[in-house]
Amino acid sequence: MNTGEQATPRNWHIRLLKVWVWLAALIHPSELQITLIWAGVIGFAGALSSIGFRKLAQGAHWMLTDHTGGYVESFAHLVWWQRLLIPALGGMLAGLTIRLGARLHPKSSSTDYMEAIVLGDGVVSSRLTLVKCLSAMWSIASGASIGREGPIVQLSSMLASLLGRLLKMPTLRLRLLVACGAASGIASAYNAPIAGALFVSEIVLRSVAMESFGPLVFSSVIATLTIRQVLGGDPLYVIAAPAVRLNSTWEIVLCLVLGVLAGVVAPFFLWTLRMSERLFTRIPGPGYLHLALGGLIVGALAIVYPEVCGNGYSVVNSILRGNFLWQTLLLMLAFKIVATAATFGSGAVGGVFTPTLFVGAGLGYLFACAVQAVPHGPAVTATAFTLVGMGALLAATTHAPIMAIIMIFELTLDYQVMLPLMLACVVAHYVSRAFNPKSIYAESLKRKGAGEFQQRFASLRVSELMKRDLVSVRESASFAEIADCFIHNRFSYLYVVDDHGAFMGAICLHDIKSYLRNRDLAKLVIASDLLLERVPTITPDAPLAAALGKFSHHDGDRLPVIAGDDDHRLIGSISKTDLILALAEQTKQEGEPHT
Repeated sequence: MNTGEQATPRNWHIRLLKVWVWLAALIHPSELQITLIWAGVIGFAGALSSIGFRKLAQGAHWMLTDHTGGYVESFAHLVWWQRLLIPALGGMLAGLTIRLGARLHPKSSSTDYMEAIVLGDGVVSSRLTLVKCLSAMWSIASGASIGREGPIVQLSSMLASLLGRLLKMPTLRLRLLVACGAASGIASAYNAPIAGALFVSEIVLRSVAMESFGPLVFSSVIATLTIRQVLGGDPLYVIAAPAVRLNSTWEIVLCLVLGVLAGVVAPFFLWTLRMSERLFTRIPGPGYLHLALGGLIVGALAIVYPEVCGNGYSVVNSILRGNFLWQTLLLMLAFKIVATAATFGSGAVGGVFTPTLFVGAGLGYLFACAVQAVPHGPAVTATAFTLVGMGALLAATTHAPIMAIIMIFELTLDYQVMLPLMLACVVAHYVSRAFNPKSIYAESLKRKGAGEFQQRFASLRVSELMKRDLVSVRESASFAEIADCFIHNRFSYLYVVDDHGAFMGAICLHDIKSYLRNRDLAKLVIASDLLLERVPTITPDAPLAAALGKFSHHDGDRLPVIAGDDDHRLIGSISKTDLILALAEQTKQEGEPHT
């Protein structure tokens, strides 16, 4: 009777193991593929957080203005004193929110939205992020000249960090998940999945290696699909028919000139933002008064031109339709730059990505007007130069020309402008770097100590990437125990230790297939009968280069880590995926020029 009771679980173990071996041979998911699945979850969560923030900002905007819809349209219906005071009130509320939230988090942090992409240990403070997003909500709702992509990226990055910590991801994998959150935030803010992935790859990770770029793309696509299901899939900027076309090949030369112009204007635009930031820091008083003053400046400008309020989506669409005289647009563009500088310098939480597109659109349209005013000059299409100006200035300020090219294409879905756009973006990038090698995000990355952290990878040891997942069996373990371990873990190799915990070898999942067909023989087999003794090991103080060499002689996803050369106790394992990500960081750091 006892024998029959013991045979049943063994039979179930063998049957389950047969299914597991078959699935492993068919699918064999790696750790990076599993990360890809979690990247999709993060993309979905990031899209939902984007939708939620938009709804909250719209509700706050209604509370402050008693109007719904676009911010420019709302401010156009307000009387002069409301235009003046509402941005100041919103800035005051934003500043008080940060002041109250400072009690929850003793350390201050940059308000640039790049702070959401943590380049340290991958941990994003949930309380600080929620506080800053609430502050951003008041600034955006009151008409501050700043983009909503900032808090959206922060929220999605925070959710990614929470998920990664819940899954107990190692540092490198956690940072990759946070990067996926940032990519999904950009993608959901602009309905641009490719640009969202390239944004993080070019600006933050500075690498398009598939170990990182694949999850970024997957997260961005899931976020974009979710947004399109809820909010629709129309492009952000609508181009009036007919589609953008170049009237002659000579217009390519004019686009190159526009690229040079954007490369010259971009450093001046960045200097304006940084100078405004320095001026506000010299003003005595608490931060909430700085934000209120910044809002007051925006409100004063809005009395004349309400178009300076908000991120400028509706104004850019009007420019693309050619609804402005060049004299009006020139003055409005100057006001917008001042409003953006005042908002940014006062310390408002948000992004300057969208205001940059506004300035680029104005620059391109004014350039087209100047060309049209030349006697016997070429008949150029203002819409085409508006789009080229947007992309060129974006490339010049971010130093990410590929992202800028794809971003403009995804924002408009017009392929006709791609050739001149590509040339102008590349030229603008190189001209801008000649004047200022730092991008608009350089200060944010510097504040976060990105370079200091990345330099650590050059001296990383196995112990810093090691997982203490001591999933192993004794050398006397029965076949049922072995089967149970393989079923409950996704490992291709099961480690075997002796009674003192010393590493003896490993059992390969595919080496046990023959025993699955003979249950009677399986009952007699123990771990020592299936043992592979020539399995490479490594010690925790070994450099990562040594681990890479060990993996070249081992086809497993993990490498066993033993206590020392004379102490063979199994203390953990190192993942091949984590090793690749770490070495990619190290290679990237060594290949970067020092500035």
